[in-house]
Amino acid sequence: MKTNNLKGTLILGVAAFIWGMAFVAQNMVSDTVPTFTISTFRSFIAAVVLLIFWKLTTLKLKENFFPEDKITRKKYYIAGLVCGVCLTIASNLQQFGMSLYPKDAPAEAHAGFLTALYVILVPIFSVFLRKKVGLLVWLGGILAAAGIYLLCFTGGIGGFYVGDIIVFTCSIAFAFHILSIDKYVGLTGGIKLSIMQFFVVGVFSLIGSLIFDRGTLTIYGLIDGALPILYLGIMSSGVAYTLQIVGQKYAQPAVASITMSFESVFAVLGGVLFSSGTLSLNEILGCAIMFVAIIIAQIPEILQSKKA
Repeated sequence: MKTNNLKGTLILGVAAFIWGMAFVAQNMVSDTVPTFTISTFRSFIAAVVLLIFWKLTTLKLKENFFPEDKITRKKYYIAGLVCGVCLTIASNLQQFGMSLYPKDAPAEAHAGFLTALYVILVPIFSVFLRKKVGLLVWLGGILAAAGIYLLCFTGGIGGFYVGDIIVFTCSIAFAFHILSIDKYVGLTGGIKLSIMQFFVVGVFSLIGSLIFDRGTLTIYGLIDGALPILYLGIMSSGVAYTLQIVGQKYAQPAVASITMSFESVFAVLGGVLFSSGTLSLNEILGCAIMFVAIIIAQIPEILQSKKA
């Protein structure tokens, strides 16, 4: 039974900080490197980092990556493909959406909180999987809608960005990604599934890059964006995901999910500290309401964990 919530929370808090700062890196590199190219390098770097980590932690066990049983191996392939396709759509929509924000817009704040809506969308989509959704989750959804209005429509329709639509659709894709992870992680294990899905994302993003990015990608832009891409690949995808797995060994699921949702708060702070974007009073209020909605949506899970 998980009893050391404080230890798990601290570890997951570091992961949330890394993910929050990743929005700053994504915003920085979006001006110099096209979307699919970013995802290609980021995903392959993450896959290599995680593969090295898995190899080092299984040296004594001499474990094969894929099982020898053909039926189980086929399930591994399906798991990696399904999760990888969902993550390909989600991550590229997120990166593309951020590239559409004007330079003076608080892109990190908008993207961070709109992406975090997957926390509410997951239980809502669970209805279609015949899972019961409580009133508090619906309340969280209503509050989130109010927060989106204040965040995206500050100052009327003039405060709305096209990037908001794209990033919101990425939160839908992330919700399906989380549901697919929930379905397959018990079969493959977290590290293996992550390696496979990042490899799939890298392959599909490379195809997209060869088709769409040839006219906009330059060697100078790639050099300028090298450090943010390395951060996204090594820290955001590789290190933070590993910290998530370690942290969830100690923290209860409800505590873990709430802690990780703080990435949206760190995204706002990162935007204020490192970018030129500023937040209006309405946008700050919208962020606060959306974060409260995220917490409220987690309450049923908290009560269930305490009961267990």
